[in-house]
Amino acid sequence: MKKVLVVQYSQSGQLTDIVTSILEPLTAVNAARITTITLSPQPAYPFPWSTQEFCDVFPESVAGEPCSLAPLDLPEDHHFDLVILAYQVWYLAPSIPMQSFLQSAAAERLLKGTPVLTVIGCRNMWLLAQERVKRHIHQLGGHLVGNIVLGDRASNLVGVATIAYWMLTGRKDRLWGVFPRPGVDDADIRAASRFGLIIRRALQRDIRSLDQQVLNAVGAVRVEPSYIIFEKRIQKIFNIWSRFIRKKGGPGALARQRRVGCFFYYLLVAIVVLAPLATVAAKVTLRLRKARIEKAVAYFASNRLEP
Repeated sequence: MKKVLVVQYSQSGQLTDIVTSILEPLTAVNAARITTITLSPQPAYPFPWSTQEFCDVFPESVAGEPCSLAPLDLPEDHHFDLVILAYQVWYLAPSIPMQSFLQSAAAERLLKGTPVLTVIGCRNMWLLAQERVKRHIHQLGGHLVGNIVLGDRASNLVGVATIAYWMLTGRKDRLWGVFPRPGVDDADIRAASRFGLIIRRALQRDIRSLDQQVLNAVGAVRVEPSYIIFEKRIQKIFNIWSRFIRKKGGPGALARQRRVGCFFYYLLVAIVVLAPLATVAAKVTLRLRKARIEKAVAYFASNRLEP
């Protein structure tokens, strides 16, 4: 029987639900022996967050600095036919727990020579986070064979409001009874089992035969062209803010909390004022660089890694 390892970190449980749905076609017929590792940061990250706690993880998320993780409960000689990495996106980067795992000796042992499938649960922007994950997988000797992305269907500004409400209160109901429920729609989560059918067939043959284009044909990856421009511009600004805050110490340091607070107010201005302007600018750029953007869309929809 084929052996599948799931490595995941989910604060709210939404990502766990996504993975469970994807794997349902395998578990329903006992098509594989599935082992699940849930990453456990030490100390744990809170949920719900306070605004200060949420902003305080920003600098290390952007910089890729790891946190401490509880030891993984796996025998040293364990080998898997497929490793599934399921992660959230924090500030255009993989969550700190997933980045920490990918920088660990355990990841090198588990991923070397092994096919890897990534599963992303996010609000809307995931392109640059996946580039980081691709690079880690490559450096560890793994083989990325597929990517599945489930995101919030709400518009950008609406999604900001609903996700903030969820993160800061822990409630996943409709804000003021008017806004849509935050996060990935329950119907989209249930429908994710369609990906599992494709994965099951590939496992029965050879998981390396898993075709991203086949996954994309049923909605595994949808690349929003404007976000290609948007994310790259935001990342440059985030790098500046990350260095600025980290000069005053590490996570939770009192000396940096004023700068963390300033970053929060920058986010508010960026979301309300700068984001709409950047969206308009991105649409203009799309028209002027159509061929170049189409090439970038094809790249981000694939599992290739540019040098």
